[in-house]
This record gives sequence, C-alpha cells and structure tokens, in this order.
Amino acid sequence: IPGAPANRGLLDVVAALRWVRENIAAFGGDPHNVTLFGQSAGATIVGGVLAAPEATGLFRRAIVQSGSGLGAFTTEQAARVTTAAAAALGVEPHAGAFADISDERLVAAASRLAGIDLHTDAHRDPLIGLSPFSLVLDTQPAESVAAGLSAGIDLLIGTNTEEGNLYLVPVGKYATSTAGDVDDAAARSHPTPARLVETYREARPEASFGELRSAVMGDALFGAGSWALADAHAAHPESATFAYEFAWRSHALDGQLGATHAVELPFVFDLAHLPQLHGPAALLGPEKPPAELAARMHETWVRFARTGNPGWDPYDTERRSTMRIDAEWTQVDDPRSQERQVWG
Repeated sequence: IPGAPANRGLLDVVAALRWVRENIAAFGGDPHNVTLFGQSAGATIVGGVLAAPEATGLFRRAIVQSGSGLGAFTTEQAARVTTAAAAALGVEPHAGAFADISDERLVAAASRLAGIDLHTDAHRDPLIGLSPFSLVLDTQPAESVAAGLSAGIDLLIGTNTEEGNLYLVPVGKYATSTAGDVDDAAARSHPTPARLVETYREARPEASFGELRSAVMGDALFGAGSWALADAHAAHPESATFAYEFAWRSHALDGQLGATHAVELPFVFDLAHLPQLHGPAALLGPEKPPAELAARMHETWVRFARTGNPGWDPYDTERRSTMRIDAEWTQVDDPRSQERQVWG
C-alpha cells in the first residue's frame, strides 16, 4: 500500500523476537536458545523471518510446519490486491484512504477479493487463488536462505502427506474431481502444467482424480516451497536441517480426510486425546489415534527446540533424509523424488 510499510505481520514477529531476547531471562529462559515455530501461514512467516536481515541473531532455531519458502507475493502482485481492495471499498489505493475505513468494512471487503488473478509473466500465484494476502518480498525466502541469510539457525521442516485434502474433502470436491480439475490445479501452480500432470500420473498410476488434484494443490501450496527451503538451508552446513513427513491418516469424513493439512497439530501439542477432536466429521475421525504417537511427536518437537536435534539424521541435498511419521516412524531418503524434481 503506498504510504505504509510492507509486511507488518513479519515486522510484528521481529518485534516480538526482540522483546523475547530482552526479557526471556526473567522467565527462566535462555536468550540464546529461542525457537521460532509456525504452522501453515505462520510457517510461511517463519520462512520470511529466516530471510529477514533484521531478525539476524534473534533466534537460534526454526520450525516450518506445512509452510513454504516460495510463498511471497511480488510487489506487482501485491499492487493488484491493493487496487482490488480499494475498488471494493470505493476509496483511493493509498494508506490514508484505508486508514479511514472501519475494521468491520475491511474484513467484509476481504471476502470479496477471492479470485483475483495474480499470475504475471514471470511469477505464478503461490497461494493458487486461495488467499490474496501473503508476504511481499522482492526475493522469495528460499532464495535469500540459499544466499546464507539463515546460516547458523537450525531448521526442522516438513509437510503432511495429503495436505490438499483439506481444501477438497470437507466441501465435497474430492470425490467429484475430474481430469479437468486436475489440469486446472496444475495450470494455476506450474509453468508447464502438462508436464506436472504427467509426472504426478506416473508417480501415482492408480490415483483418482481427487487424489491427483489434492496432491498438486498440496505441493503447490506447501510441498514445493518446503523442498526448496530445505535444500536452500541445507546448502549451509554450519547449521542443521531436519525434514519430516507426517503420514498418519484421519478417517474422518468417510475415511477421506487422511493426512491432511493441520491434522498433525494435536499430536505436536499432545492433545490428540481431546474428545472434541473425535467423531465422524471431527479432525481426527471416529477412531482413537495411537497415544504413543502424540507423546513421541510432542517430545520430539520439544527436544529439537531444546537441543537442535529431533533424533534422526540431518537432511542434505544428496540423501534428503526425511522422517516419515506414522504409527511407526521410518527414516527414508528423498521421498517423492519424482514429484519434487518437477518443481525445479
């Protein structure tokens, strides 16, 4: 927005980190052992903070949980959102005009911004039309991290096996997906959509259209950006990189929800036992998940925050060692390599 600082959300995080650095000792904490942790949009912000020079020295470790190092808008894309928002509100597209609008009108207008075309000649829409708001950066976080901006910060990063299911299953679009829907998802997210679809079909020869559509959407939003950020960070061996894939499947919604976006959260916080998370349409489904999975995952995240080592081999750009987390934990090398490579 002309006349206003960009990325206020990111600046808020940096300000909070400064406060923590200055005050954590009063609460028994170590100012030199701070972990910044985010999930989904929060994880994408963590990726942005990793690439922010003003955050240097403010934290020691980062957890990027279902986020992206490729989730930032360009200034051109952000300007399109500003123009559309101003038009929806009937004001000029500058900070002073927006400042006079009530919070209620701003929130109401946000719902009318869906579907803005943010494709440019050089850039795709990193959020594939699901949201018009993200970081605004001249360089994607993964590129800045590759240049060394997060050197010295340990990173735990990963995604869920079926991230895209959340955007299809609850609204009935998974079972009704067509070949055209798969092609459309690819066109929204990749410069060579036909090649992308061919790669996913080869990797998943028995997949339904719903599974293919979900896989493309999930990787466009989270997988591709997480692979890119992990590779960029691992290029600097002075800090450790650890990767995971959460594969436990929820049987909610007739067994279709699966290892979808956000399903790992109750396990990370050791809250998978809460009754409101269980039922045919609840996040964790009707079946009781293994209690030891939640206990172990919670312990692992805490261990990483405390020591910088979650308990498995670090990730590098040769093996790409990844811990697949399910009822059983299995360390695998370069899972889904065929799909990873098509994203470049």
